[in-house]
Amino acid sequence: MSTADWPLWEVFVRSRRGLSHTHAGSLHAPDAAMALRNARDLYTRRSEGVSVWVVPSAEITASSPDEKDSYFEPAADKPYRHPTFYEIPEGVRHL
Repeated sequence: MSTADWPLWEVFVRSRRGLSHTHAGSLHAPDAAMALRNARDLYTRRSEGVSVWVVPSAEITASSPDEKDSYFEPAADKPYRHPTFYEIPEGVRHL
């Protein structure tokens, strides 16, 4: 396999414990182990991270921003998902 045929990997880095991983960029590598090593070298050179994830770009499935209204709008008709929908009974404290 030549370097031109290497798959694209998406890199996510967590900068500190307790924080979420954020997308740092992309790179090409022949396999997951090499992608992880290259991601470490490329995106955490100055000790910016405590954890690195690499994911094949071809395996990521995402919703389209153009479909946001039809995709996310159904949640608006379910008010019971919000704590303000429920009334707190009298006598109940520290809820």
